[in-house]
Amino acid sequence: MTTLKEFEEALKAAGNDAALDILAKLKERDRSNRSVRPARRVVGQKMTPELARRILELHQTTRMTQQEIAFELGVNQGRVNEVIKRGKWLDGDPNAPEAVARDKALKRAKEGVGIAPKPVRPTAPKVPKAAKPKPAAGKRTETPRSDAPAPEQLRFGGL
Repeated sequence: MTTLKEFEEALKAAGNDAALDILAKLKERDRSNRSVRPARRVVGQKMTPELARRILELHQTTRMTQQEIAFELGVNQGRVNEVIKRGKWLDGDPNAPEAVARDKALKRAKEGVGIAPKPVRPTAPKVPKAAKPKPAAGKRTETPRSDAPAPEQLRFGGL
């Protein structure tokens, strides 16, 4: 399939200035109509019984998917699934398994407990490699004869 860039290059090669002008106008129009979309990744809110009830209400009264509900309320889609399938987060019990796990994770994060990040290794400055010379088009390069071994292979250093 031809890309827009290839099409533009073909028009330039053919000298079709009128078509290039139209293409430039269309590109400019498309650029002016573009909008920046918000990121789909959402920082999750703290799950509360009220939020869980709101999730169940949306699930029962609308035809929204779990992903749409999660995006609407700003929570992780996995949390929406937990509320709908397992009834988690519906009571405000601080001893509920999900609340205990959340509190433990928050405590570990606050204390900095966990896997330490890898230390940053100093990197040597990159030196660009020399480009290999390319053979000229149409010319064949010399290849060593296969019946005579290369002289470098017969040298054994100090032996």
